[in-house]
Amino acid sequence: MPDTNPNPDIDLQQISSRNTFARNVLAGFSAAWPSLADWWQAISDALADIDTLAGLANEASRLCDELGRARLDAANLRAAMRATLAAHADGDDDPLWYLRDELDAAESAADVSREAR
Repeated sequence: MPDTNPNPDIDLQQISSRNTFARNVLAGFSAAWPSLADWWQAISDALADIDTLAGLANEASRLCDELGRARLDAANLRAAMRATLAAHADGDDDPLWYLRDELDAAESAADVSREAR
């Protein structure tokens, strides 16, 4: 899966680079002033939270993609329902064809998606 960023105004690579630099500086301070080990550990723990945020950003991106697909599926089903109702009103021989076609297309897309994983 590509590393996509749901908010392009946030540069995750730059944040990661700054975090790495800060950890290196912290390691130097820790070596120079070991008497402040508790403080250095608290700062180190806070910097480690940045890694969690990057994972959360990736999860948010995945969820945005999934939501977009769900919205498209819902819109396609609504369109098929409207077409079915219009076909029925027009006296079409098989007005449910529109729904069957859309449901078959959705199932085929889901099968392809599962196979890609």
